[in-house]
Amino acid sequence: MIGIYARVSTEEQARSGFSLESQVRECRKKAGTTECKDYVDDGVSGEFLDRPALARLRQDVRDGLIRKIVCLDPDRLSRKLMHQLLITEEFDRRGIELVFVSGDYARTPEGQLFYSMRGAIAEFEKAKINERMSRGRREKARQGRVLRDFQIYGYSYDKEKEQMIVKEDEAAIVRMIFNMFTKPGQVKGMNGIANHLTANSIPTKKGKGVWHRQVVRQILMNEAYIGEFYQNKWNTEGMLGNKHKSPDERVAMKERPREEWILIPCPPIVDQETFDHAQKLLQDSRRRWAKKGVYQYLLSGLVRCADCGNTLTGRRAKNWGKYEFEYTDIKNSVGAKERGCGRRLKAVDLETQVWETIRSWLEQPDEIAAAVEADTEREEIPYGQTELTRLEKEIEKAKEGRKRIVSLFAAGLDISEAEVRETMRDLKEKEEKYTKQLAELNSKMKESKQARFNQNLLNEAAEYYLTKRKDELTFDDKQQLIRQLAREIIVYEDHIEIFTY
Repeated sequence: MIGIYARVSTEEQARSGFSLESQVRECRKKAGTTECKDYVDDGVSGEFLDRPALARLRQDVRDGLIRKIVCLDPDRLSRKLMHQLLITEEFDRRGIELVFVSGDYARTPEGQLFYSMRGAIAEFEKAKINERMSRGRREKARQGRVLRDFQIYGYSYDKEKEQMIVKEDEAAIVRMIFNMFTKPGQVKGMNGIANHLTANSIPTKKGKGVWHRQVVRQILMNEAYIGEFYQNKWNTEGMLGNKHKSPDERVAMKERPREEWILIPCPPIVDQETFDHAQKLLQDSRRRWAKKGVYQYLLSGLVRCADCGNTLTGRRAKNWGKYEFEYTDIKNSVGAKERGCGRRLKAVDLETQVWETIRSWLEQPDEIAAAVEADTEREEIPYGQTELTRLEKEIEKAKEGRKRIVSLFAAGLDISEAEVRETMRDLKEKEEKYTKQLAELNSKMKESKQARFNQNLLNEAAEYYLTKRKDELTFDDKQQLIRQLAREIIVYEDHIEIFTY
């Protein structure tokens, strides 16, 4: 029986309308008979050897069902010379007659040479196509155009403008996720947020009814929500053939170096301070929201020894025949880097000391804010944005001045090399001075914003605390309030130190 092999990849169909029907028709005409068996790979790249229809054809050849194969062109068999020669050698060994519509195939030294040259050209052409497409995509990205709909929750895609636009119903959910993660309430951690969204029948981006912890985590980490969407971030080279490979052979997606990312500004959904605070909480989330044990500890995941640096974990210990709860830095697990210095503290004493400190903050947030303001000597920066703009303009003027001097000197203007060097040095010093001032101003403005944000955190926690009677505060309420304000608690020999956000 005669076998007809046809293949077209997705990009070939999109680019040239190179249809499978026309390939099969030409192959049947070449075969001179209608008694043929078709093997068709639709939308499969010729870069890979593992293709469904090709695999069936090779198996039928091994089973002796096919004695002749007709194909439009060698590049339909493969776009890689090595694979092309491997397939051809396999057919030749079994005495299969291989016929191409677009040229002759001869088992002679000259025929093999010509065949190999055509295969090498096909592989080169494929590589150039990939290179041009990648370069074109990068250039579009540098022009500020979003290449496709990346299906980011909270945004939709404007095809005409090639931009992301805020989808308000989803954006409201994004803000709710950030609020639930960064503020005290009844929802605990990413699992709690996912369960809350599922219970309230809020659909995911794909319209599913079930949210997972990892989806919530991806939203919390996505810089697009502060207006920074990056393209050319991931290297997907080699992943196209993953669906035809076994799990252990699949190529993983890799993150490119940060300097290769291309920033595309997009409309922000959450403010910078909330996003930064969420990132800090995410860094600590593994310790903070570890799997619950038999017993719960108010300061779980927050306490660290000042001497050995180990975290202090809660345990129930027997002391003089009586069980009591304590925090200790002793690590008995195999492979522990540091065994600990043996510090042990009664849980009730440490928890009472920390809670009383936090409670005093919550009951007098204004006094605490005033003390922090006085201690750090923070002051509002007058005309901050105006000064930022002025410095940026001065830096640009210095850069343009240096370019202009070089152009004038190159054009033969009556100016000495010494004068050029002196002018260039002055302009460079100006640029460096203004750049330093700009960095300092940005740092001060960021500190000022962070101070206001920290005060808001304290106010929100205080408001939540004051809405409840003291006897109504549950263990979970106290734990969430402590975690809202305390990033880490360092235990010394004679005192403790609470580090806030």
